[in-house]
Amino acid sequence: MKMKKVLSLMLAAALTLSLSACGGKDSGQESQGGSKEEASGSSQEDAPSEEEADGADAGEADGSQESAGGSGMQITEEPVTLTVLTTRWGNMGDSFTNNEFLQQLEAETNVHIEWQVQSLNDWGEQKGIMLAGGELPDIIFGNQTFNDADIMNNSELFMPLDDLIDQYMPNYKKALEEMPDLKKVCTFPDGQMYSMGKNLPLRPKSCNQPIINKQWLDNLNLEVPTNVDELYEVLKAFKEQDANGNGDPNDEIPISGSKGISMDLLNPWGITDLNGYKMLVNEDGSLTYYPTCEAYKEGLKWLNKLYAEGIIDPEAFTQDDAMLTAKRQDPNVSRVGLEYAWTADSNFGQWSSEYTIIPPIAGPDGKCYTGGDVNGVSSIVRNEVMITTFCENPEVAAKWIDLFYTGEASIQNFWGGIGNVITKHDDGTYTLNDPPEGTSADAWYWDSSLRDFGPKYVSSEFEKNVKLSTESGDGKKVEDSKIAEDTVTTPYPNVMFTNEENEERPTLTTDIDKYVESTRAKWITEGGIDEEWDAYVEQLNAMGLERLIQIYTDAYDRYMAQ
Repeated sequence: MKMKKVLSLMLAAALTLSLSACGGKDSGQESQGGSKEEASGSSQEDAPSEEEADGADAGEADGSQESAGGSGMQITEEPVTLTVLTTRWGNMGDSFTNNEFLQQLEAETNVHIEWQVQSLNDWGEQKGIMLAGGELPDIIFGNQTFNDADIMNNSELFMPLDDLIDQYMPNYKKALEEMPDLKKVCTFPDGQMYSMGKNLPLRPKSCNQPIINKQWLDNLNLEVPTNVDELYEVLKAFKEQDANGNGDPNDEIPISGSKGISMDLLNPWGITDLNGYKMLVNEDGSLTYYPTCEAYKEGLKWLNKLYAEGIIDPEAFTQDDAMLTAKRQDPNVSRVGLEYAWTADSNFGQWSSEYTIIPPIAGPDGKCYTGGDVNGVSSIVRNEVMITTFCENPEVAAKWIDLFYTGEASIQNFWGGIGNVITKHDDGTYTLNDPPEGTSADAWYWDSSLRDFGPKYVSSEFEKNVKLSTESGDGKKVEDSKIAEDTVTTPYPNVMFTNEENEERPTLTTDIDKYVESTRAKWITEGGIDEEWDAYVEQLNAMGLERLIQIYTDAYDRYMAQ
């Protein structure tokens, strides 16, 4: 264990020296930053020159790539086994390893992968044990597996990747050149890259949008609401009348939730939070911590009005996801009136056809606001791949990972394999097949691929070859997002914090976030926000809010200056 770690560190050092001698960059000067996911990409795809390494080719010409079954895919003469750790949501398991592209790699690269799959349900505890034990698998996949602080606080466990990228990863190197924001996002404060990133193809520009039960509107002869006053009247009618038409006027739930309600309900007040930092980017570029702004206060007063009148489910703050799903998908009748979501199918099951996306709800100022990212920067994410210092074949690992950074490989690892989820046509285009009956498109994609996690890069040119259905899955998300694209706010980016900031920030956010959430729940369910507001702000400042805002401001300024 410890000896292996020492040997691995020696191997990493030897590799760096050998690469430098071959003309690689000085490993002390790259940079890696941070952002989030959901957007279209840049470009990539070119066949590397012969000296790039034993068939590490997976290059693309004219926007299409050689498949994993093409020639020159053997990247090592002697068979090599690599261990790859990834995390998955809930109980998804390892069905993604049947992905056609991954199976081709296994058959043709001479590299065998031993997958280690961990559920994110208990990953926090498992991660701590693994890091404390000081021994990791060869490769890590997925931005939920290890975060910035994990990497920076355990930097001896993760290889600097700059020289490996320069020497053995022509696809990813080209991606960094073609998409400067990818390199910007993936550069750590010390100037080096310890992880590789991704961009996702054909992503919506707007995020969650209001989805309303159109059947209920029709049953009550109501129009689609356009502002908060009209929405209130519609929701009140949903509550007081037999909107679902089953003869019981008391089983309708206009708004529900699990352990709280969606903060997207505050969108009409200009409150959007794509990356979870609670920071708004104003039109002049300044920043606002929204839980202390007047708009947040007024929005909560409106939600308290809804709660007091029974429009918000009284169990919304206590029930879990399973209880909420049981209400959404009651086998007898549709019961929930309004939610913010990507699409209706994954939430409402058999009743999804009753629901429709509606335009953003205008707020008291007459304007509409939607969370999202029209420029796609927040869809670029770091920490999707790491090579650890325990990897005894880092060159092989780098070549293997590089095969994921082509358009054809990326779409297969985002949606599913060609011949299953994807159909490839003779003209070089690709279409997504409809999911099996009884399965949502999202569930099918996750079952068939790495989906959101792991290495991906799709150029803007390659994207043109991918045709999505507007009736289901990601194609429907893109189509539905058009209704709100003109109202998307500028998100606070997924910035990179320094080591010191990463140590200090959790000590601040632990208490501050808990206090914000508890007071929010109290004010929605019991009221009293006007009387308690000043003391609330004073208490936040006593908890270190001003210092937290300064950390966010400094990180934002560094990000914007890159």
